[in-house]
Amino acid sequence: MSTVSRRALLGTAGAVAATAATLGVPGLNGTASAQGSSTSGRPTPRPRPVAPVNQEVAAAHSIDYRALPQDVVGVDAEQLMTVHTEADTERLRRLLVAEVWKSADGRLPDALPEVEHGVTAPELPAFTGVRRIDRLTVSLPYGLRSVVYLLLPRRAGAHGRFALYHNGHGETPETMQRTAQALVDAGYGVLLCAMPLYHWNPKQLQSPTDPDTLVTPESHNDLGPWETGTFSTLRFFLEPLAVAVNHVSRTYRPSSLQMIGLSGGGWTATVYPALDPRITRSYPTAGSLPFFLRAAPPKPRPTTGDWEQRLDKHPVFYGICDFPDLYALASVGPHRRQMQILNRFDECCFNGVGHRSYAPVVSHRVQVIGKGHWELLEDATHGDHTISPYALDVILWDLDVNCVDEP
Repeated sequence: MSTVSRRALLGTAGAVAATAATLGVPGLNGTASAQGSSTSGRPTPRPRPVAPVNQEVAAAHSIDYRALPQDVVGVDAEQLMTVHTEADTERLRRLLVAEVWKSADGRLPDALPEVEHGVTAPELPAFTGVRRIDRLTVSLPYGLRSVVYLLLPRRAGAHGRFALYHNGHGETPETMQRTAQALVDAGYGVLLCAMPLYHWNPKQLQSPTDPDTLVTPESHNDLGPWETGTFSTLRFFLEPLAVAVNHVSRTYRPSSLQMIGLSGGGWTATVYPALDPRITRSYPTAGSLPFFLRAAPPKPRPTTGDWEQRLDKHPVFYGICDFPDLYALASVGPHRRQMQILNRFDECCFNGVGHRSYAPVVSHRVQVIGKGHWELLEDATHGDHTISPYALDVILWDLDVNCVDEP
């Protein structure tokens, strides 16, 4: 074999392996294939789950769900990222936190919630194997209150881990129930979170001009009057998580915190781990794309995102960094990792394959920094707006097999 052809072959093999690792294709990267043997005396761990494209679903969708969109042409994803070192992540994190909380020190709030132990919660779906449910109530500006439920498992895992599950805007409880139940079954304490003003959260807050008047916004897109130069409405979305994590961290001292979110909760599971390095591993699902791709998803076109997602509504926050940097901020650090999950045929949003234009770049940048891991799982097994059984299986594999020796 000539030198030229050997180089070409090795280059092609390397590119295939790198792409497979980034997009979550098992069997073509070291992490997945190495699971077949064990030298520690423990049973051989199961390999990473893999699933084929659902051809019946694929046949019902146009080429727009299979081919890269025109929007990626001429875009250098590497130039969109300003994170190059671990010090960059710390600097950007301070700037982002300072913008959300309008603080000078860039520190997350240290407040604690009001805690009610052993509550009944008929607004939640039924769970088994739960020893106790606690209600954590977080008081926010303008009289808004946010409720987080804590499920304590009857049999806590020796791993000592806790997890957060964050629902989206209008999702039915099936995905939350399936995901949280799997975590409880694995011995995790689980925090159940919801978007402000949605699901079990109170629907009213004080008028921005008259504190004696209560207002009921119809959607997050009505939050404009509360957004000012001295107050960011992003606090409504992010502060309940910080306060709930404060409680769990001080009360139970978990070995690590994981976060899973769907849709609007997928956005939250992207942004909050970027701001709080106490979140060790995160799995945001169907929740975001970089701004250059917002017009690309076939349905809807464009996918602008809700109030909290929009550059025109939060120009300072998203002016600090775009989503590729947020992905890196959520991934860099000891034992930290993020797996972004996007449904190729999602009936709602953030669908198609435009993500293939930035996924290798983000993954490579985190590898170069040297601490942490980022990858993207493209789920083509279904056409729903959900965390599919396949995606959940991959998440649980990543937590309990791939990361079994980590906190």
